[in-house]
Amino acid sequence: NDPQQIERWTSVFGQENFIHLHHYCLGLESANRALYFTSTKQDRDRELTTAVREFDYVVDRVAPDFALLPEILTRRGENLLRLGNAPQGVVDLNRAITLKPDHWPPYAALSDYFKALGDFASAREWAEKGLSAAPGTKALQRRVTELNSTKPGR
Repeated sequence: NDPQQIERWTSVFGQENFIHLHHYCLGLESANRALYFTSTKQDRDRELTTAVREFDYVVDRVAPDFALLPEILTRRGENLLRLGNAPQGVVDLNRAITLKPDHWPPYAALSDYFKALGDFASAREWAEKGLSAAPGTKALQRRVTELNSTKPGR
């Protein structure tokens, strides 16, 4: 409610973006509730669905060149994967990579997704693509090391 802060952040993000950004925060809150505070699959899925809707709201309204769009798409993609909507989740993660190739989290999410499927070659490929785009990223280096130590068929 501080007019000076509102003016400051509006100038940083742009009026057409800043006004919608609180929905991103609401989506993060729902995702965190789903991951850390729910005890049933039904509650978890409800919170994840709410998170996706909040991210949808922002994606539908911000400028296509909004600096935070790759991060918002990454979060939406991760939650879609958690909900079992892999086709759309993968699309969002790839779009995030297209918009900002050196943003490593979508590579990590894709690597984790393929690892969970047992497709270690694809998991390693995504982690390595991420390292090519964002060299030295420790989270991706850890994934490659772990995947290299995983025997095929495990």
